[in-house]
Amino acid sequence: MAVKLKPLAEQRIVITGASSGIGLATARMAAAGGASVLLVARNEEALAEAAAQIEATDGRAAYIAIDVTEEGAPERIGAAAFKAYGGFDTWVNDASVTVYARLDETSMAEHRRIFDVNYFAYVSASLFAAEELRSKGGALINVGSILSDRAVPVQGAYSAAKHAVKGFTDALRMELEMDRAPVSVTLIKPGSTDTPFPEHSRNKMDAPATVPPIVYDPALVAEAILFAAQHPKRELVVGGGGALIAAGNVLGRVTDKLMEAFGGEVAQSTATPPEPGAEDNLFEPSEDGRTHGNQEHHSRQTSLALKAQMHPVATAAIIGGGAAAAAGAFFGHRALARKRMNSVMETAITACDLAASQALAEPHPPTEPRIEVAADRG
Repeated sequence: MAVKLKPLAEQRIVITGASSGIGLATARMAAAGGASVLLVARNEEALAEAAAQIEATDGRAAYIAIDVTEEGAPERIGAAAFKAYGGFDTWVNDASVTVYARLDETSMAEHRRIFDVNYFAYVSASLFAAEELRSKGGALINVGSILSDRAVPVQGAYSAAKHAVKGFTDALRMELEMDRAPVSVTLIKPGSTDTPFPEHSRNKMDAPATVPPIVYDPALVAEAILFAAQHPKRELVVGGGGALIAAGNVLGRVTDKLMEAFGGEVAQSTATPPEPGAEDNLFEPSEDGRTHGNQEHHSRQTSLALKAQMHPVATAAIIGGGAAAAAGAFFGHRALARKRMNSVMETAITACDLAASQALAEPHPPTEPRIEVAADRG
């Protein structure tokens, strides 16, 4: 059967991790586009406030407060979607937790919790959603990370869980295609994003946590998610920064050394403390309700690299331009101090986005054609 996804205004969308950050930004954007949204997270107060705000602007929102790791959570979420809207057309897995710590400082209980939330909850929800969508079609969207491709120091457990999400998502996609099930399965891979995620983390560093540059606005990730809800896509990398890091994997040990030098505690720490009540949501919910973090990032509001991926004709330009930029940034400037290195990386990412923009100048159809499930969904 062919994958036929509904226009956004006709969709019913389940979003986990919807009380803050990317999940909340996606819920608001989806509702503004006419979709009916079911917000899922642990913090009932934040969910109720978010749903009320959406409804105050004539949107349609319902919510269920639940820990996604609970036994039977997908079934309960699904039942809530059926009660509110008669079902769902798209399911977005976005709930996530992390610990900022070296691996030898991360306890087994913390490892398990990270995998319970970031991987096993995705597995159970994905299998439930895929089964529900087999008969009518729809989209399953898993929010991974650029760390699904590239591990970094101080986020080893989180990187491992996001690698696992990628492996599971790719395997599930292939199995559904083998069955010719009309379900689109997409992995979203954001780079550094300006959300409260670092504030919510359990942090064992000597300074407050942050995300390293280059930083993107969460609305860009929401845009990618909602594009995938309407267009079958294999995966979408959000931001030229993420595309650059992914492309850098071809350099192997060179990229390892780059991450060791510029991706450790210094790059992932800041002087700005979390908002009171926002810290450490690993096992219990903390203060929610914000899409953006409290740190003064220069966050990019646009990404031509993302736009290019939305049109297959431009994808090759991102890969080629990103790999060349990564090599040039390292080999040409490896003796630079961190501040100057950030400037070099910014230039490299701009080159990656520029390559995408040039490709976008080529003629392309306004929307992607309908395709068979068995075809390459790029």
